[in-house]
Amino acid sequence: MGKTIAEKILARASGHEETSAGEIVKARVDVAMMPDLTTILAVNAMKEMGVDRVWDPEKVVTILDHVAPASTPMAAKIHRDIRIWAREQNLENLYDVESGVCHQVLPEKGHVKPGTVVIGADSHTCTHGAFGAFATGVGSTDMGAILATGKTWLRVPETIRVQVEGKLQDLVLPKDVILRVAGEVGADGATYNAIEFHGETISEMSVSGRMTLCNMAIEMGG
Repeated sequence: MGKTIAEKILARASGHEETSAGEIVKARVDVAMMPDLTTILAVNAMKEMGVDRVWDPEKVVTILDHVAPASTPMAAKIHRDIRIWAREQNLENLYDVESGVCHQVLPEKGHVKPGTVVIGADSHTCTHGAFGAFATGVGSTDMGAILATGKTWLRVPETIRVQVEGKLQDLVLPKDVILRVAGEVGADGATYNAIEFHGETISEMSVSGRMTLCNMAIEMGG
């Protein structure tokens, strides 16, 4: 029996020959991404685990984007603390306030590749499924553990296949497609499920359009 994309990627990441939905695996993380509002929380979680250095500076990406430029003294302090921490950790992948939104910066700078595991401290990390990655968001404590070890535990998800055929009419956008899909699936119909998009419509869709589909997948429950 064939395997889903999620099962194949998580098998590689966990060192298993194969995985199946429902199985708990410890997966190696290829990219750990943190926006400004969650970076310090994750760093503090890592330190509470007794770890001072990230497992691999080249695989950690921090992007100052949610409050950019800093609009309050507190936001400015957060940005300053992140810059100091990034220098201490020898992080090359710190993208400052002029760089853009994290989910655009990550692929634009070449951090996302097909078949990789991308974990972000942001719920819309699923955006990067558009590039054939297994991408999901986690909380700051889980991200702290990833910073410390380079691994995270995951339950291999069930997969929902969404088949979209035909040519989109004028003024019908990928956003309209995903709103229709979300309306049918429901706000919690895909909780802890992976979603695979298939069909002629998807094949002919631009990369930015596919990013829109994947970005909004979290609105169906993640």
